[in-house]
Amino acid sequence: MTINTAVTNRPQQPISRNKLLGVAGVGWLFDAMDVGILSFVIAALAADWGLTPSQSGWIGSINSIGMAVGALFFGVFADKVGRKQIFMWTLVLFSVASGLSAFTTSLTAFLILRFLVGMGLGGELPVASTLVSESVAAKERGRVVVLLESFWAAGWLIAALISYFVIPTWGWRVALILTALPAFYAIYLRWHLPDSPQFTVKEESKKRSISQNMKEVWSKKYAKSTLMLWILWFTVVFSYYGMFLWLPSVMVGKGFDMITSFKYVLIMTLAQLPGYFTAAWFIEKFGRKFVLVSYLIGTAVSALIFGNADTLAMLLTSGMFLSFFNLGAWGALYAYTPEQYPSIIRGTGAGMAAAVGRIGGIFGPLLVGFLLTAGYDIGFIFAIFCGAIIIGVVGVIFLGKETKQLELE
Repeated sequence: MTINTAVTNRPQQPISRNKLLGVAGVGWLFDAMDVGILSFVIAALAADWGLTPSQSGWIGSINSIGMAVGALFFGVFADKVGRKQIFMWTLVLFSVASGLSAFTTSLTAFLILRFLVGMGLGGELPVASTLVSESVAAKERGRVVVLLESFWAAGWLIAALISYFVIPTWGWRVALILTALPAFYAIYLRWHLPDSPQFTVKEESKKRSISQNMKEVWSKKYAKSTLMLWILWFTVVFSYYGMFLWLPSVMVGKGFDMITSFKYVLIMTLAQLPGYFTAAWFIEKFGRKFVLVSYLIGTAVSALIFGNADTLAMLLTSGMFLSFFNLGAWGALYAYTPEQYPSIIRGTGAGMAAAVGRIGGIFGPLLVGFLLTAGYDIGFIFAIFCGAIIIGVVGVIFLGKETKQLELE
């Protein structure tokens, strides 16, 4: 199968579905490596710099602040200058800032660079899913976008391997350098990536103002979908970053040393891949709403059990199910979001929803640090995340529409 990429001004070579998936997916893999390594770096920095739980929480939250700004800023500009250009800009920003963060000697400098890394990540992810959604036939669009998301699990797995083998011996700085360098390879790949065929054939997109696009996202026709997406994104990102950025630290808090904690989190991370692959199969068979609701309920139950687990077997089992269900839900979320809007405002709508989600990502890690400092246990904290996820489930059930195999406007 090839994707038609003819443009108004100049012809582009067609690109196969698998090549598109690979080119976009490699970038996602490197992005995930950076986010994944951050959870391990937080644990290492806490020991190296003597950080308090609240300071550690700020590292995760500043990343999400940058992602919120990047998702909004780059999302709206994706409808003005094209998906490919934003793809390139965000990757350059992310990779340069990530590499520089390895050389910081103060928490303030580290936080500033993590904000810039977050901007690149936050802008890239919704634009990537939008580009792939617009370039693939309706009958397999959901599956391909979920498979794109599965590269995230591969990146997390590599991050966990680097953390286990590199950080204890060579330190967190070397680990950050290793996660930044491969991103430059993705820059090379993306020079060969054509823009979205739906964007390139609509010159009207370039004539519309950014404020006009943002207002239309909340017009009567799209308001219900927008409200649903904002609730869903906020609850999913709030719980994900609150739980996963703290996983190594939680394991340390439960009595395991840092190296052992990294090993157990690596085992949990392995469950992300089957979570994606099963979601990719179910999403075209049973629909987007089915996958989101069922996988989010699985996430909520797993979070509740993990937070209250008091044996190693229970920790590992519930942690693996948490990874399985949560990352499968993420794949469905990225497939579902661009399908709510026409191409003329798709980047804006997806970017705004992702930006609201990143606000949740700001509060999640901060909440964990605050509550741990105040003396609350992990069981209570993870129960909060369980409740947040259920709110997202209710939003999808009552406000969401099924978009399986729907032709995009």
